[in-house]
Amino acid sequence: MNIPEKHQRWVPYADTLPQSGGENVTRRILAYTDGLMCVENTFETGAVGALHSHPHTQITYVVSGRFAFTIDGETRIVQAGDTLLKEDGVVHGCTCLEAGKLLDIFTPMREDFVG
Repeated sequence: MNIPEKHQRWVPYADTLPQSGGENVTRRILAYTDGLMCVENTFETGAVGALHSHPHTQITYVVSGRFAFTIDGETRIVQAGDTLLKEDGVVHGCTCLEAGKLLDIFTPMREDFVG
């Protein structure tokens, strides 16, 4: 399995395959429905998540590492255990300061990630 099926109840991590999420970033699509999606992003030190916006509300949980996140023009350093809210249309991006993982929850799901 590469990308799980929509509404797939059980999504074993070992069955998901990392995809490119940009230079030095890998993305794994985890469980999702039309209204909700869980995505893991793994960043190497120095990797950049370019400033962007999208019509999805996104909550990011920092699993590990340290990141300089910019949300709506404000930049803060975040680390393991921190959460960030990015409402739909808000410009955001990050630079990875110390290799780590982010867990992103989107509503609605990101069709562009599975299409």
